[in-house]
Order: sequence, then structure tokens, then C-alpha cells
Amino acid sequence: MAKSILIDPVTRIEGHAKITVRLDDAGVVQDARFHVTEFRGFEAFCRGRSVYEMPALTARTCGICPVSHVLTGAKAGDAILGVTPPPAALRLRRMMNLGQILQSHALSFFHLSAPDLLLGFDSDPAQRNVFGLIEQTPEVARRGIRMRRFGQEVIASLGDRKIHPAWAVPGGVRAGIDRAARERLLAEFETIQHDARWAWARYGEIVDAHPEEVEAFGTFPSLFMGLVARSGDWEHHEGLLRFIDADGNRYGEDFAPERYDEFIGEVSDADTYLKSPYHLGAQGRAPISGERAAPATSQGDASANGEAPGTYRVGPLARINLAERMGSPLADAALAEFRDEFGRVPQGSFHYHGARLIEVLAAVERLGELLEDPELDEGPLRAEAGINHLRGVGVSEAPRGTLFHDYRVDEHGLITGVRMIIATGHNNLAMNRTVSQIAKAFVQGPEVSEGALNRIEAGIRAYDPCLSCSTHAIGQMPLVVRVESAQGELLNEVVRG
Repeated sequence: MAKSILIDPVTRIEGHAKITVRLDDAGVVQDARFHVTEFRGFEAFCRGRSVYEMPALTARTCGICPVSHVLTGAKAGDAILGVTPPPAALRLRRMMNLGQILQSHALSFFHLSAPDLLLGFDSDPAQRNVFGLIEQTPEVARRGIRMRRFGQEVIASLGDRKIHPAWAVPGGVRAGIDRAARERLLAEFETIQHDARWAWARYGEIVDAHPEEVEAFGTFPSLFMGLVARSGDWEHHEGLLRFIDADGNRYGEDFAPERYDEFIGEVSDADTYLKSPYHLGAQGRAPISGERAAPATSQGDASANGEAPGTYRVGPLARINLAERMGSPLADAALAEFRDEFGRVPQGSFHYHGARLIEVLAAVERLGELLEDPELDEGPLRAEAGINHLRGVGVSEAPRGTLFHDYRVDEHGLITGVRMIIATGHNNLAMNRTVSQIAKAFVQGPEVSEGALNRIEAGIRAYDPCLSCSTHAIGQMPLVVRVESAQGELLNEVVRG
């Protein structure tokens, strides 16, 4: 009798989700699906609000990456006003985004993934968490906490609070950074940079310790997308959008962010609130559940086993694959080591962890430059204008990947339509393929080990999904694993936590 295994909820991610693993009559894994079970609806209830409110309003989409929404909402407002913020305001926005990348990556790597990577995927679940990490590897925990705190202090020094800063506005920012705050951050800078170098130096040990996971965690060819600087350097807030294929070749032209809808479509699925964006040029659209994709015609299109055409990945791994260089010495050296070891365009989603550590180096180096920049104190911080356009698109790189805010307004600047595409959504097709690949590698029959279930969850955690953002809950529920027949009959249930 065919069976399905349900992991509900997935833990150590932001938000609530479940995973279903489907077995055939012989107990062999046939497929696995990732379901997002929460819904919030920001696109609907933002209608009728002023465009000037949108940065602070959309920040409430999430408590993990509110800065990303503040900045992207402000950029959409810039486009509606038809203004370019003053140079100092642009530098300050970049500083806040770097602080956000640093604090979020430290949270993801040290608090959410390090328990698996350092304590072991098969270690005791009661200890496989941040508290076990503190007990068994206190130096790792201390460095992670320190790096995250530094990133949060960057945010607070600009926006007066670490979470939901009402700071970036259409046309610029509300305030600069005072000299005392800069001096406090500079006093700690050398320690934070040392912590970032220390963490990167240990990534090779982590990879060597987990060869099976490196191979099974989402290793497949796909497209990659994100912002790049016009120079080809790593970018996180401006620049052009680029797609590359699995060989590192550009997949079409680089394009201005406001043209995103010429290249990206979305499809809804019946069993999840998370939409699936896809590249419009790859077979036209993605399949919905139960469909079989057309045969592949290019890198990144469907594979012969029915994977979705147009699948692409975003986030840290995509950004370092897209970039020709990081643009700062320590990060450039780390990127060279990474490519020497894993290839020019690593395909395995396990390497999102290494990519995060490279981006941590880059974020710290660039923060150091900005903290010393005298131009932060020069000139105005906001460009004033009325409503000059009825549509504005803002695009920025959130820690998890490319974030789109697309607003339409009336002549009074009141919102008539909102489209938000979140980084986690971009990765939806890839996450589904990843959990299927892991299940096929580690699940043998209906009796599934706790370690195998944890690896399936960890495959999702590699992408660091932010489900509140992407679906528009608080807390964590116990893990419930249900083994069911194809007819829905409950055969077994295990509750963890």
C-alpha cells in the first residue's frame, strides 16, 4: 500500500510549514513536497494606504528582515516620486542593508544551522539547538552572537531601533548617523572582522564532515538570479538584474529591475500558500502539482525526470555565483578559495552556508569603509517631490535573496495595487526539488529515522526561508510526523518536542 510521511511543522525556520514524503507500494520514495501553511495577505490590506506609509507598513511583514522591506518600499516610493535620493542617503541605506545582511546571516548560520553542521545531523534532538551549541561549542556561539549584535547595532544606530525602523522614506532617509555611534561601531570593528574570518576558515571542515549531505542537499543544475553591479561586482542594493545558467553563462540580457515582470512569472499551487516564480523564457511557465514538465531545452529548464522548467535560485549562493568578484579583499580571497574547491558555479544548495560566510566577510569589509566615509555627513538626506508616476518598482537584495515591491497608486499617492515577490518565493521550486532529492537519498521504507527527517528539514533550512514574508505566526510548534496510506489512513504518528 502506498504511503506518505508528513513532517508538520518544519522547525528552526521563520514561520510554519510542513513536508510530505510520498512512498510507493514498495516503500520507495517517489516524491516530496514542501507546503507553506500560513497566509497573511499584505498585498490586499495595503490598498488605500499612502505610498509614504509603505516602507514602515511593509516592514511589519516580518520581524527577521524588516529592514529589507523598509528599503525596498522606499525605493518603490523613489520611483513613484521620480527622484534619486541624495548621495549621503544612498550610502546610509546601503549601510543599513549591510547591517541587515550581517545580522540575518549570523542568525541563520550560527543559531539555526550550526546545531546540525557542528553537532551532527544524527545528534540528540534535545541538544541539537542553539542551547546545545552554547554548551558544547561556546566559542562558536559567542562569535555568532557577537556578529549578530553588531549588525543589529548598525541598524539601530541609523533607525533608532533594531526591528521595524521607520527610517527610509520615499526620496531618502529621515536621519543620518551621529559620530558617537560611528565611534562605538568602529571600536568593535576589528573584533567582528576577526570573527568573520574565523568562521569562514572553518567552512572546509564542515564540508569534509558531511560528504553525503553536500551531495544530496539540492545538487542539480538551475538558473541563478540576483542583482549585480554594472562592473560585475557583488551587489546588494542597486545595479542590474542578471540570470545565469548552470555553467555560469548569462541567460539573456542584464536588465533594469523595473522590467522584472518581462522575465519572471508566478504560478499558484493548491497545496501551499507560497507561489512559485519561474523564468518566463524557459518553457513559458512552471507546472502545477500533478503535471509533468516538458523536456529540457536549455540549462535551467526541465530535466528529463519532470522537474519544473524555469527553476532558478536566489540568495547568497546565487549572488556569489553571479558576481565576477566580491569587490573587497577578504571576501575576494574567500570567493577564490570557494571556486577553487567547488567550481565556478557550485550547484549544491548545501553551499548556501559557505556563501553566507563569504557575504558576511563582504558585509563587514564594506561596513568598515562606510563607517570611515566622511561623505556620510555631507549634504541633504532627502529629495522632495510630489506624485510623478503611477507605478513604482523597488528591488533590493534581502539576506535570503532578491526582494520586489511593485506599487501602483492614484494621483493622490494612495495605493491601488501591490505585488510583492519575496526571496523565499523565488526559491520555492528549488526547495521542492531539494526535499525530494534528500528524501530519496535518506529515506528507506515507511520507518524513517529521526536523522533522516532532520536532513529533510535541513535541506529547507539551507535556503533560510522566511515564510511570513513570502506568504503574507509566531513561535514554534512541536514536530509531528504522520505516516499515512494513499487513502489517508493514519498508520503511525510520532510527536517530537
